[in-house]
Amino acid sequence: MASEFGTVLRRLRERAGLTQEELERRSGISVSTIRGLENGRRGNPRMTTVQKLADALALNRADREELLRAAVPGHPDGGAGAPGGPGPEEPASEPSAAQHPASATERALADAAEQLAKAVAARWLREEEQRRVQDPFPLPVRWKAACRTLTDHWANIRRLPPGAASDPLDLSGGLDDIADTYRSIPSGRLVVLGRSGSGKTILTLRFVLDHLKSRTPAEPVPVIFSIGAWDPTAITLRDWLTERLTRDHPGTAARGPGRASLAAALVDSGRVLPVLDGFDEVADGLRRPALEALNATTLPLVLTSRPAEYAAAVEETDVLTAAAPIELTDLTLDDLDHYLPRTTRKSDRSDPAAGAWDSVLKKLREPSPEGTAAPLATVLSTPLMVALARTVYSDTPGRDPVALLDTERFATAEELEEHLLDDFLPTVYPPRPRPGPDDWDPDRARRWLGYLAHHLTELRTPDLAWWRLGNGLRDSTRTLVTALMTGLVIGLVDGVVAAAFGSPLVGSLVDGTVVGLLSGFLFGLVHWLTYTVTGKDVAPSAVRLRIHGRTGTTTWTAGPRLLIGTLGGALFGLAYGFAVGLIRAFARQAGLPSALHLGFVDAIVFGLVFGGGAGLTFCLLGLLETPLDIVSAVSPRSVLNADRATVITQLAVWAPAFGLAVGLGAGLVVHLLQGYLGLLPPDTTADLMLGTISGLGGALGYTLTLTAWGQWCLLSRLWLPLTGRLPWAVAAFLDDAYRRGVLRQAGAVYQFRHARLQSHLAEAHRRG
Repeated sequence: MASEFGTVLRRLRERAGLTQEELERRSGISVSTIRGLENGRRGNPRMTTVQKLADALALNRADREELLRAAVPGHPDGGAGAPGGPGPEEPASEPSAAQHPASATERALADAAEQLAKAVAARWLREEEQRRVQDPFPLPVRWKAACRTLTDHWANIRRLPPGAASDPLDLSGGLDDIADTYRSIPSGRLVVLGRSGSGKTILTLRFVLDHLKSRTPAEPVPVIFSIGAWDPTAITLRDWLTERLTRDHPGTAARGPGRASLAAALVDSGRVLPVLDGFDEVADGLRRPALEALNATTLPLVLTSRPAEYAAAVEETDVLTAAAPIELTDLTLDDLDHYLPRTTRKSDRSDPAAGAWDSVLKKLREPSPEGTAAPLATVLSTPLMVALARTVYSDTPGRDPVALLDTERFATAEELEEHLLDDFLPTVYPPRPRPGPDDWDPDRARRWLGYLAHHLTELRTPDLAWWRLGNGLRDSTRTLVTALMTGLVIGLVDGVVAAAFGSPLVGSLVDGTVVGLLSGFLFGLVHWLTYTVTGKDVAPSAVRLRIHGRTGTTTWTAGPRLLIGTLGGALFGLAYGFAVGLIRAFARQAGLPSALHLGFVDAIVFGLVFGGGAGLTFCLLGLLETPLDIVSAVSPRSVLNADRATVITQLAVWAPAFGLAVGLGAGLVVHLLQGYLGLLPPDTTADLMLGTISGLGGALGYTLTLTAWGQWCLLSRLWLPLTGRLPWAVAAFLDDAYRRGVLRQAGAVYQFRHARLQSHLAEAHRRG
C-alpha cells in the first residue's frame, strides 16, 4: 500500500510528465528507490533525497512544501531539510524505516539548528540596533536584475527540466522584500552586486533577520560569513565554513552525531545557509579559484560583491552556477528628502522653520549650468556616504551641511568623499576640555585605528580578531618577544622559589638565569614550531573547564592527550636535563667525558619525569573539558573573557597537578633507576623544589606561548602598547570604537564599519 509521501510523489511526477527512469537521471536517485518510495515499501525518506526529488521535478513553493510535509507525517513543516537547494551528496539507496539511528541523528541536528537560529537572530538584532539601522528608519535599498553577462541560464536558476520554458524571474524589489526574493529562486543561489557603500552589508543583515523570522524548521539557518578571509587554495569551502562556524559559535565545536563536530555536521547536512559577504574583499589572485570552488558545490548561498570584482572573476572562469544576480541601485533625491531632514532638529539660520538639510536638498534639485549632477548629489547616492554625512553634520552641533555645496573646495565627488571620511573620526572622537575616563585623545585614537587598519590590510582579512593582533609583527619579532618574556617570567619564578627554599642568593640568581634562558629558548622553539612554521593562529579555546558536574563530550579523548603530553614533556625533559647536567658538570670543573655522562643521565631522568608529568596533566585537563553552549552570546569581549577564564582554570589545575607529578616522579624515577645509571642520591627537598618550580614555570610557559590569552597578554597588552602601536587598555579601546560606530561586530571578531573606511585609514597610516 502506497504511503502518503509515495502518493504525493507519484502525482507530482506524473503531472510533470516524467517516467521513473527520467526522474532518476535528473535527480540522481535510483529507480529502485523511487519505485520503493512510491509503492510504500520504502519509508522515512531522508530530507536530502526529498530535496533532490523536488529540484528534479522543478516544484514551486507550495508543491515543495506539500512534498516535505508528506515526508514526515504529523510534522507541520516536514522535517529539517533545506528547501530551495540540494543538500550534501547522498547514496542512491534509501534506508528502511527501521533504521532508527538515522532518525535520531536527524532530530539531534534539527535541535542544534534551532538553537543556532536563535543565537544568530539574537546576535544580528543587537547588531542592527547598534548600527542604528532603524533610526529613524532604514535607508531604502532597492535593486534590479543584474546584466545578462553575469547571469546563468534561467533554466539552471529555475531548476527546469530539458526543453522547458525558461523565462526570467522578476527579481526587482526593496529592502523588505529580500527574504521573499530569495525564496522565489528555486536554486537557492543569489548574488547581490553593488558598488562600494551601496548597502550590501545592511541588506545581508536584513535578509538574515527576515529569513529567520519566517523560517520553517525545514529551511536552513542563514549565517553570515565574511568571505574576504577565505583562501580557497588552502582550505575547502565546507571546511572553512565549519571553522568559521566554530569560531563564532564555539558550542558547535562539540561532537555531533558520529565523530565529526556539530559544526561540520550542520554544514554537511545542509542546515546552514552561507551568506557570504564581501567577495570583492577576497585577495587578488584568489577570486577566480574562489568562484571555481563555489561552482564545485551545490550549496544554496547568498554572495555579495562589488560588480567590477565579480565581473572580472566571471571573465576568467564562469558565472556562479544557477545563481540569480541582482544589482543595488542608487539612492534618489526623493530618498534623501525623506531621510536626512528627519535625522536632525537643527534649524537653518536664514529660516528657523526649516531644517539644516532643507536648503541643501533644495539646491541639489536645481539644474546645473553644465547639465551634470552636483558632486554632492553623486556622493549622497550611497547609504555609506549618507550615514557619514549624517554623523558629521546631523549628529554634531555647530556643523552646517551647506558647506558641502562649496564647489571650489570640493570640485569633485572624490574630494567630497575624502572629506567625509577625514571628518568622521574627529567627529566621533571630539576633543573635550575636561576628558572623562571613557574619552580618548583624538590624535592617538586615529593613529591606533590606522595601525589596526594597516594590520588588517597586511593580513588580507577584514576580521579584527583580538588573538591575531600580534600577527602584525614580523614572525621573528613575535617569536623572540614570546621567548624572552616567557624566559624572564619563568626565571623570576625559579629564582624566587629557590630563595624561598633556602638557596643562597647568588645560587638562586644563577639558577633562575639558567632556567630562564633554557625555558625561554625551549618554549620559544615550541611556539615557533607549533605556530610560526605551520602558519597557524593561536586560537581561543572552544571549551571550558568544569571541575564538578561535567556535561557533554569533546572531540578530545584521554588517549591522544596522554600521548601528546608525554611526548612533548619527554622532549622538553631530555633537552632540559642534558643542559642542566652539562652546567652542573662544568660547575664542578669535570672533564668532557664526565660532563657528557652526567648530561645523558640527567636527560634520561628529567625526560621520564617531565614526560610522565605532562602526559598525566594533559590527560586530566582533557577529562575536565566541556563544550560551550551554542546559544552562548558571542562577541569579541565575551570570547576573550571565556578564554581567560578557561586559561586561569587550566593554570589552577596544571600547576599543582604537574608540580605534584614532577615532584613525586623525580623521587620515584631516582629510586627505580638507582644503580642502573650510577649513584643517584635522593633529595626530598630538591624534589619538592623541583615540583614547585616545574608546576609554576610549566603552567606559565604553557600559558604564555601556547594559549590565545597568553599571547594577548604578552603582545597586545604589553609589547604593542610599549612600542606605541596600541593603547594599554586595548580591549576597552576596541569596545569604545564599536560603541562610537567606527567598528562593527561580526561574531567573535570586529570589523571596520566599512571596507572603504579601513582602506582610508590604512592609507593614512602608510603616509604617516
